[in-house]
Amino acid sequence: MADPSEDTQIARLVVDRQIATREEVRVAAEQRDQLAKNGRIRPLGDIMVDLGFLTRTQLARLTGSREDSGGRPAQQIAGYQIQKKVGAGAMAVVYRAKQLSLDRIVAIKVLPRRLSKNKEFVERFYREGRAAAALSHNNIVQAIDVGESGGFHYFVMEFVEGCTVYDEIAEGKVYPETEAIDIVMQMAEALVHAHDRGFIHRDVKPKNIMLTKQRVAKLADMGLARETTDLEAAMAEAGRAYGTPYYISPEQIRGEVNIDHRADIYSLGATFYHMITGRVPFEAPTPSAVMHKHLKEPLTPPDHINTKLTSGCGAMIEMMMAKTADERYPSCRELLHDLALLARGEPPHYTRQRMDQDVLDTLATGDALEPATLNRGRGAASAAPPTSATSILVIILAIVAGISLLLNLVLAIR
Repeated sequence: MADPSEDTQIARLVVDRQIATREEVRVAAEQRDQLAKNGRIRPLGDIMVDLGFLTRTQLARLTGSREDSGGRPAQQIAGYQIQKKVGAGAMAVVYRAKQLSLDRIVAIKVLPRRLSKNKEFVERFYREGRAAAALSHNNIVQAIDVGESGGFHYFVMEFVEGCTVYDEIAEGKVYPETEAIDIVMQMAEALVHAHDRGFIHRDVKPKNIMLTKQRVAKLADMGLARETTDLEAAMAEAGRAYGTPYYISPEQIRGEVNIDHRADIYSLGATFYHMITGRVPFEAPTPSAVMHKHLKEPLTPPDHINTKLTSGCGAMIEMMMAKTADERYPSCRELLHDLALLARGEPPHYTRQRMDQDVLDTLATGDALEPATLNRGRGAASAAPPTSATSILVIILAIVAGISLLLNLVLAIR
């Protein structure tokens, strides 16, 4: 589904300016939701254009008006010449510009004046700039400058010629497993760099993964990034859900104070899921209902939706999206290790460890083994019933568990 905040703004503007009726907005929203159920993600404004309720020119004016009633910032901001607007969201407008001193093309994100009066938004804007400036990696959009000019707060960054993963999903693309693995590996590399420097991103999603024409993936938008040691910010945000509903981790939903890098692993897993299935992991009519499903509803295994996936890929995503952080990958380094194995057609190491532990735990408690437990972490083989080799493994594990219990009993008698 498109960004709910952007859709809400468009719906309000078209009604307030009497460009479209509330009934037309409702019809467009229903079509948007139906498309989303079928794996096609389209913004409300584009659907209204398709239905003839808006013209493309009207939509462009509406999205432009969201940045500020005063229009665009001055043509030149502290040595940068604005060329054209290349993107707009509820929180900022992005321009392509030329950095005059180095004669190079850059991107400038500008905070609208209406938000510049809000101390929290301004602080978050500059926090994004500082976080990005602390990172230097080929798979992270490079920060260049941050400042204020003529009443506009701006953030200058590397200009990425290309598109986002979200753009491709919105066009109906379902990524082949090998291509998705390549992009997710690049994002994991970016997150290793950020996590090593004490930052968690907290908003990994398709819109924040930019792809160059050479298919280099770059993590963008550090707007929600937070230092793991910033207890003051953590306490101030306690009990509030920061993130994007379709990709947010359970601990972010609960507004926990001690959120760490494993929240990013969950969101990357949700993004991975969307890329290879064409669907978000959980769907519901409202953001709050989606988040409730992240907390309570079991995940439909991705290889049940896209049967072309290897079971190893499905097992990895399930581990990345475990509802309890302790059951996920310990860090992005272990995740990268398994992704490299998967890329070579080998079974992931850590998912097999998790499966073995689950089997031992089940045998130790005397509970029946569930088929899902036996099939989890099956490696690179396609989904299939347990083989005779699997049965032998289970018998061996049962014998080992029985011997262990017997030894404990003997020691207790002594």
